[in-house]
Amino acid sequence: MKRSEINQSIRWAEGLCKKHGITLPDFSRYAPDKQEMALPARESLVRTMLGWDITDFGSGDFSRCGAVLFTVRNGSIYDAAVGTPYCEKYIFMKNGNEQEIPMHYHIHKTEDIINRAGGILCVQVYANGADGKPDQKKPVVLFRDGVRYEASAGEVIEITNGNSITLTPFVYHRFFTKTGTGDLIIGEVSKINDDNTDNVFAYPQERFCAVEEDEAPYRLLVNEYRG
Repeated sequence: MKRSEINQSIRWAEGLCKKHGITLPDFSRYAPDKQEMALPARESLVRTMLGWDITDFGSGDFSRCGAVLFTVRNGSIYDAAVGTPYCEKYIFMKNGNEQEIPMHYHIHKTEDIINRAGGILCVQVYANGADGKPDQKKPVVLFRDGVRYEASAGEVIEITNGNSITLTPFVYHRFFTKTGTGDLIIGEVSKINDDNTDNVFAYPQERFCAVEEDEAPYRLLVNEYRG
């Protein structure tokens, strides 16, 4: 992705938060200074990758495949003394189903995916097949706001404002916004999140994107703090 596209996406997400009365923490506005991020007081923030995360999942086409994410709280699966024993995120997606978070599952993480504001969230689900790919026949048992629900293979579940779906390990899922319903703010509350090791995609994808530096960064991304 071009840095200009990343900068524009962060500013768009900030505007969407303002529209819906959501205030992100102060560290969402930290200057893009790697020396500042290396200060000892910020070690936990850096290690748990709190902050902005914009990715096209290696697709080269952010408008089709990608999302803006902001991690508010997180811990470390390697060190219980770092951060919190849970994760909280915001995920920002544009109107229409042209842009998606591609099909994937987690090995360790259980997550509640919540429609916080804006449009209608669409979640497509599959069971994990014997070959490790989405099972085209097997139903998926999950919970929607604490109520047991059996989804058919490949079913697209619509989540309206304030409602949620619980996704357990090895359940394949992809997200997009229902066309015509508006830009969307998604909330995630989950076990500790490790984006370096706990995302298994149905088809080859990259979790973090390469950046083409065509302008100065507006904010650092979470995978840029140390590098």
